[in-house]
Amino acid sequence: MNFEGKVAVVTGGYSGIGMAVAEKLAKGGADIALVGLGPKEDALELIGRIGVKVKAYDCDVSDFEASGNVVKEIIAEFGKIDILVNNAGICRDKLVLNMEESDFDAVINVNLKGAFNMIKHTYKPFMRQRSGRIVNMASIVGLNGNAGQANYSASKAGLIGVTKSVARELAARNVTVNAVAPGYIDTAMTQALSDKIKDEIASSIPMKRRGKPEDVANVVEFLCSDAAAYVTGEVIRVDGGIAM
Repeated sequence: MNFEGKVAVVTGGYSGIGMAVAEKLAKGGADIALVGLGPKEDALELIGRIGVKVKAYDCDVSDFEASGNVVKEIIAEFGKIDILVNNAGICRDKLVLNMEESDFDAVINVNLKGAFNMIKHTYKPFMRQRSGRIVNMASIVGLNGNAGQANYSASKAGLIGVTKSVARELAARNVTVNAVAPGYIDTAMTQALSDKIKDEIASSIPMKRRGKPEDVANVVEFLCSDAAAYVTGEVIRVDGGIAM
């Protein structure tokens, strides 16, 4: 799909799904602003080889002021923002019995408030240019819940609510807002699980395999494209059928 002349911001873009999304959009011609924390060299090298403009911005998206500053920096550097992919996320899985308040707050602050912060600070630019795409990375556990993930499930369910509400607010300005809800995807976040548990999860998926970051990136690419110009407020599962 063609994204030439577009500027895409991908939070949590230094690795995993975020990096796959950034790569996919870059291959379509979009210039890329990566927002994240931690090692970024792999992502910069990968996208740099494609030949588009790319720059990384270290930012904790849960920090309202820092998020505002990074949006200003990106607009100053790239001139505009056409696409915002809110992918930054963390997990601190525990049964509620053992979950500390700090575990709950940290996940909500990054996964939910972080997305709000980035939407808040890009809201006026999107309105002024009367075009744009926002894609929020939800999860099937935001739809179905999951034992040991009350904090993560709450953050993703909240993000779905934000998606639908902001979609209504911005629809008249030709800005679409959608969510993607991945199932079990092979990323660094899931690598800590044992092979036995990974195999058990795979066996429970109707397609009998774990997802790849590229599977999610393909759907994000569509939602960011002109082909999805009349799609807004939707939540698309990418889960191999596990939540059917």
